Parts: sequence; C-alpha cells; structure tokens
Amino acid sequence: MYLKLKPALSLILLLLIHLPFAHAQQKSVDHQVDSLMRLMTLQEKIGQLNQYSDDWTATGPVTVDNDKTRQVRNGLVGSMLNCKGTDRTRWWQEAAMKSRLKIPLLFGQDVVHGYKTTFPIPLAEACSWDIDALSLSARTAATEASAGGIHWTFAPMVDIARDPRWGRVMEGAGEDPYLGSLIAAARVKGFQGNKLGDVNSVMACAKHFAAYGAAIGGRDYNTVDMSERMLWEVYLPPFKAAVDAGVATFMNSFNILNGIPATGNSYLQREILKGQWGFKGFVVSDWNSIGEMVTHGFVKNDYEAALAAITAGSDLDMESRCYKNNLAQLVTEGKVPLALVDDAVRRILEKKFELGLFDDPFKYCNAEREQKELNDPENPKIAREMAVRSIVLLKNQNNLLPLSKSTKTIAFIGPLVKAVKQNKGFWDVEVPGVDSGFIVSQWEGVKNKIGADAKLLYAKGCEIEGSDKSGFAEAVNIANQADVVILSIGERRNMSGEAHSRSNIGIPGVQEDLLKELLATGKPVVVLINAGRPLIFNYTADNAPAILYTWWLGSEAGNAIADVIFGDYNPSAKLTISFPLSVGQIPVYYSHLNTGRPASGQGNTSSYIDLSNYPKYEFGYGLSYSTFEYSNLTLSSDKMKSDEKLVATVIIKNTGKYAGEEIVQLYLRDVVSSIVRPVKELKDFKKIALKAGESKTITFTIDKEKLSFYNQQLKRVAEPGDFDLMIGASSKDIRLTDKFELVN
Repeated sequence: MYLKLKPALSLILLLLIHLPFAHAQQKSVDHQVDSLMRLMTLQEKIGQLNQYSDDWTATGPVTVDNDKTRQVRNGLVGSMLNCKGTDRTRWWQEAAMKSRLKIPLLFGQDVVHGYKTTFPIPLAEACSWDIDALSLSARTAATEASAGGIHWTFAPMVDIARDPRWGRVMEGAGEDPYLGSLIAAARVKGFQGNKLGDVNSVMACAKHFAAYGAAIGGRDYNTVDMSERMLWEVYLPPFKAAVDAGVATFMNSFNILNGIPATGNSYLQREILKGQWGFKGFVVSDWNSIGEMVTHGFVKNDYEAALAAITAGSDLDMESRCYKNNLAQLVTEGKVPLALVDDAVRRILEKKFELGLFDDPFKYCNAEREQKELNDPENPKIAREMAVRSIVLLKNQNNLLPLSKSTKTIAFIGPLVKAVKQNKGFWDVEVPGVDSGFIVSQWEGVKNKIGADAKLLYAKGCEIEGSDKSGFAEAVNIANQADVVILSIGERRNMSGEAHSRSNIGIPGVQEDLLKELLATGKPVVVLINAGRPLIFNYTADNAPAILYTWWLGSEAGNAIADVIFGDYNPSAKLTISFPLSVGQIPVYYSHLNTGRPASGQGNTSSYIDLSNYPKYEFGYGLSYSTFEYSNLTLSSDKMKSDEKLVATVIIKNTGKYAGEEIVQLYLRDVVSSIVRPVKELKDFKKIALKAGESKTITFTIDKEKLSFYNQQLKRVAEPGDFDLMIGASSKDIRLTDKFELVN
C-alpha cells in the first residue's frame, strides 16, 4: 500500500481518503473521484487532460519541452506515452508522487501486435478468422506490456479499410464490418482481461474514431467524405462492438469527416459515442490532432482549437499542449463551462481508480515480474500458433506444397531470407534492454526443420528495392543445384504503417525479375510474399507454382513459415481484404452495390474496357493442403417472421488426404429493399477442423439482426421481402444457395 510506503502524507491526501486506507478501498469509484476533484485546482484538472511523450522515443513530431519533470511534479501532466520498462515508468511515477495531490500518471504505449513477443501484424491475424486466437494474442501482449509498466495500449485499431494503398491498413481487420466487429470485441477483451485493475490487464483503446480508413486516395491523414448511411452501415459497427465489449478508451482520428475534423466533431463524440452509445470511458486525441485543426482551416489558432476539441468531447490532449496553454483562459472567460472540464477529468480519474493506481501507484513497476513475464516460454508458442494461422496459401499448383523434410537440396533465395527485424513488421515495440536475438529468421526456421541429410543453400539474389541485378547469376547457380527453390520477397517492414502510404503497391525493385530467372531454370519454386498490405503481383500470381502470403508474422516468423512449408500445419487462413488486380480498381471490395447495368451484362455495362472489375484474390479466399466438399444445404423454413429464427444446415467433408480446417462463410442478400443493398454481405462463419475423410454438419442461425440495415432515416430495420442465402469457401466461391422470405 502506498500509505505504508509513505507514512508522512500531506493533510490534503488525508482529507481525500477520510478513512484508513483499507476502508477507503470500499468506497465507490465515483465517491473517490468526487472527493479528489473537490480538492483540485483548475490547473491541476487541466493537467489531467495533458499527455506528453517521453523524451526517449516518439511516435509523432517531437515537441521540445525542457521542464516536463517540473510539470509532472506540479501535477500539470496526467499521462505519458512512449514510456516503458519498470525502471523508466517508476522514475516518472516517483516524480508524480511529489505533486501536491499525488495523482498517479497513466502510461500508454502503441502495443499494436505484441510487446516483447511480437505477433503477426493485425491484418494478418485477422486472416485467421479465429476469434479465440486473436483474443489470446491480445491477452499475451497485455500480460507482457503490463509487466513492463504499461497501463494502456493504443489498440485495437478497428477502422474498416478498403484501400490497400493506405499504410495503416496493416493495423486493422480488413474490409468487412461484420468480421471487423467480432475482431474488435475479441481484441478489447484480450487486452483488458477479466477486469481493469488486474495486474496483467491494460486499458484498450478503440481507434481511430471515425472513418479514418476511408481516407481519399489512400493517403494517410487525408480527408474523408461519405454519406451518413455509409458511416453507420460500414465504418461505425466495429466501434460500437468495442463499446459493447467494455473498451476503456477511444482515440479520435486525424481526418476531416464530411467537413469537420474528427477531433472537433461533436456529432461523433458527444452525440453518438457518449450520447447514443453511452460510453463512460474517455477519449484521447491522436498525436497533436487538436492543434492540427488549425492547419485544417477549421479554427484560427490553438486557443480556438482547445475550445472546439473540449466542446466536441475530446477529453485528453496528446502532445498538442492546446489544453495546457488555453483551457484555463477559456474557462475564466466563460467560453468553456467548468462542467465540461470536470466531465473530462472525471472520466480519466475513474480509470486511474479502476486500475488501482491510487492504491499503489507502482503496482505495474515490479522488475521481478517484468523479467518473469518477458521470458515466459509459453509466449513464443502462442505467437507461433498465431503466426501459422495467419499464413494464406494463395496457390499450390500440382500440390507442390507441403515439401518433404527429406528433400535432398533446397535453395532458399531472396532479400528477406536471413532478415531478422524485418519479420516484426511495423508498429513493433522496442523493449528496453531487449535485443533482437529472440526473433526467428526464415533461414533459421527452415534450417531447423529439414532433415539431417538435407542440404540448404542460400543466395540473396537482390535487394528489396533498387535495380541491381548483379546477384541474379549467383541465385540462378544456387537454384540449379537444388531440387526445389523457396523465394522470399516483398516489402520492407516500414513500407506499410502510419505515414507509409504507397501509390504503387507492386512488389518493389527487381524481385519479380529474379523470380522470372529462377522459373527459367525449370526448378519448382515456392514464393513467400512478406508484406503489411495487399500487394499487386500479377506475374508471380500467374506463373509461380506455389505462393504463401506470409505478411509480417512477428518474432516466430521463421518457425511458423517452416511449419507451413513442411506440412506440420495445414494452412487455413483466408483473406479479410480483397487483393486488387490493378491500382486502377481501388477501392475494390466484395460487398459492393449492383448497378442498373452490372458488369455481367452485355453491351454498355459498368465495367472497364481494359480490365476486369474483379480482384485478383477476393475477400474470404484462401487454400488448404486439403479440399472440402459442401453439400446438403437445408433451411428450417422458406419463410421467417421478424420475431423468429431461421436455421440453415450444411454438410462439410474433408475430401483431401490431410487433416485441415475450413472457414465456412455465410452470405445474405436482401433482394429488394427501400435502400439498395450489397450483392452479398457476410453474416456468419464457422471455422471447423476435419480429419481426412471426415464430415460435419454445420448450423447457422439467422435472426432479425442479420437481416437489418440502416434505412433513409438511419433507423435499424428489417424489411419484409426475399433474401438470397449463399454458403461458400469465399465471397466468390459460393458452393450452395437457397432463398427465403421475411414476412410480417
């Protein structure tokens, strides 16, 4: 207990608790917050709304501030980001304990896909369609991060994204709001665990609110303009799912939405989030997004930016100092009611009490626990399992894969074969005192997997970027000595992520030219594509006999890739975002609306004269070393009332020779409605494991909610009429269909 550590507490703190500390714990959080706020000055309240980055690291433009320590000791800072490790967080917390009221700091960090143990990038994880595995990934990250002094992660990112040029597509779950909502809830529950305040729990943060994934042209930070119905139908559902899952915090987005910066958008933050949805946590700005409203042209200066942000419902100012420098004057002048400041402060203090930081400000600063959790041998196993579930098999001509471990000679070629840190992808965490020795390279993973008599040869071939082909000759020579070639190509890890949008999303440099040379040897070639987004690789797709899309798989990348290549794991992942055939198609996604002249018609139709309308690889696509047969679709009725449920059953059989998992997808289409509906929408799925030759009956339940949409008045309704039901292996590969009618 902090009282026991510091017996000479000030009279003010004694007034705060009124009772011996043990009894104070029994008081409600609301009562404790009320007691504390009565003692706070306006400047101290504003301090709780002020967040700084530690000087050691930064994830945005650095603001030079030479007296952060003094401000913390004076109670003028409420939280910090990019401060990690028990030594560093304890140092800053000790500074906070020298303030008048000894209000503890919050420590936030972008724990996006792991802390020390790095998991696959979130987009890769989403392709597992494995909700339990996704939650366990976040749970493991929370356990490590909390042991490193972190209270709060700026994750999950739940933005729907349909433009792979956007660098931050790697942080989300893809293009579909139904699947994205399930994944958002799973990650929130994983990060937050059983309850806030558990020593292995961190506060989650649903970001970026809202519609950031629809940035025009795929340019990060760019404007978003869309209909209200599109906002509610596609972009808001994952945020609502996060609220329903109990997410502690929200982060607003950098973008303008329909003319209003999200940071100053009352409709988003006050009317929807805190009003209709009843969100009780707090909202943090993104880095300097309050100050950036000046650059947007929405306000004249930082003074007006602070006014706009606090009025709109932005509670915590990350790094702009707009609140610190202007909020007191705004309150004094009567332009900002004190009640607005108090509401924001209350929301933040409530979370500090829930975390138990007033009981013990140093409860997350245990160096012994830090070492134990960061070296838990179970964590790499969990990361490896998540990684194998994230690898998508795109092509396997003549069943080239899996390779035999007794293959005599393997040539492992490419610029990413022996790379180490590249495998972590963007948004990894640099943990103090931890080097990169725990990361398993692809070379190491394959080398450890093959038999003792097998020979593994290496050539780099070329760099990721540039036009230098001087290494081709060596690569071809190595390939000619081998029975099979594995080629590892793709992006650099920092070619995707925040501020890393690309106009050309092809495989960079001369890597595909290297593939051409290797194919000319006549040797069978397995291609690994490492990336943080969907890339365009039509030559590779059309000519390579086998392709594994390995994304960035994290610290166990090498082991996971070897597990799949050699058949210790049968790939089961399926894409959660469409892979375009050309940049000219973007945005391309499966749940589009029909037109009066669909592309499938004759004559003048909604199509390109030089390109297919359809992606290279569609949403839901992914192969297995096995094959699966779909049969016997049966509906419990051909009619359904709105207060009833319809049951669909289907038999799935593994017709291959390997045990495997299949993601069975159910799509619906509202044939005629007052608002034109998409050609199909994912409404359910089941991931099932089947032994070779085994069959299982899968059951789907359809209720009113699965048939509902937002009408012109933005009311959620299910209209009577006909519905098409489709069950398949992807959004394109529909195996079975039926119809039913919703009646009054």
